[in-house]
Parts: sequence; C-alpha cells; structure tokens
Amino acid sequence: MSHLPTPPVTDQQLVAQVLGGNTAAFGQLVRRTEGLVTQLVFKMIRHPADRPDIAQEVYLKVFKNLAGFKFQAKLSTWVGQIAYNTCLHYLEKKQLVLVDLAEPAPDDAAGEGRRGPPTLVAGPDYDPETALFDQDLAGILGAAIEQLPPLYRTLVALYHQQELSYEEIGQITSLPDGTVKNYLFRARKLLKQRLLATYQRDDL
Repeated sequence: MSHLPTPPVTDQQLVAQVLGGNTAAFGQLVRRTEGLVTQLVFKMIRHPADRPDIAQEVYLKVFKNLAGFKFQAKLSTWVGQIAYNTCLHYLEKKQLVLVDLAEPAPDDAAGEGRRGPPTLVAGPDYDPETALFDQDLAGILGAAIEQLPPLYRTLVALYHQQELSYEEIGQITSLPDGTVKNYLFRARKLLKQRLLATYQRDDL
C-alpha cells in the first residue's frame, strides 16, 4: 500500500504550532524565513560583527509578536518587515544614511520591469577568455552593488535575488510601489555608471 506524501505545513498551521508551545515549529519558521532575513541584514548592515546580534533580535521580536500576527500578509513578508525595521533602527542609532535623497531623480523609469542588473550576454562564439572576463565582471558587479547606499542594495537584493514583487517589497519597507520602482531604477543607473567607469564596454 503506497503512502501519499505528507502535505507541507501551511503558515497558519506553523504559527498555531509555535503559539501552542512547539519549539521545533519555531525552528521551522526560522528556516522558512532565514533566507530573506539574511538578505536584509547583510545588505543593510555593513559591519559583519553586528549582523548575528541583529538577526537574533529579529527572531526574538518575531517570537514576542507572533500572537498578534493576523495574516494580512504572508508570514515571510511580516518577518521581513520586522527585519527591515530592526535594521533601520540600527542605522538610525548609528546615524548612518539609508539613501542619498540629494541624488538627482532619473529622467524616467525606463527598464523598471527588468529583473536583472546590467549583464553581458554570451554570443555563439564565446571562448574561455571571454568567459573569464565575464566572471571578473560579475565580481565587479557584486562589488558595485555592495557600494550602493543600504536601501538601494537592499531593494536590489529583494527584487533580483529574492524575486519579490513591488507590492511585497512595499509591505516590507513601507514604501509605495512607485517609490520602490524609482529607487530600483536609480540603483540600476548607479550600477551601470560604476561598471562603465571600470570597463568601457558597449554591451554593458
């Protein structure tokens, strides 16, 4: 007799188990959301030594406030909002700039729906030397992302790596969808400028 696979535990079931005192369920909640929390903490907090304490603080807040979670958003989005606000409070205490609001706004939002940052596309005659060059460029792109203001690199990570929608990012950051799109466009524009300053390639 074959056994049907056990259906995955829903967010509602998981929360109910945690509130019922199931410590293993809270561990599952952490595993379910730690990728998003890690992205937020790593992109917003520059100093590696501070990140573990901030991540721990995030999950302490999650545990403390879980009974008040009403499922008006996905569980991961709610946890992400707590992580974002915790990081934001850290930056405010350190008097660090989240984003340079003095930066000129872009003329338009062309390409705002594009998922990927500027990349090089391999042609049919790609050779190992070109591949090595592009690997080097990928490293430069990653370094350029890390040099963005905290909010910009956070939005890039949420949209391009976590593949969240504008609405989900807005729920996490409390930013309107239009502002999220605008900041993402600014981030891409800065990335392209910095890449062009390093590599003068027409296909960037």
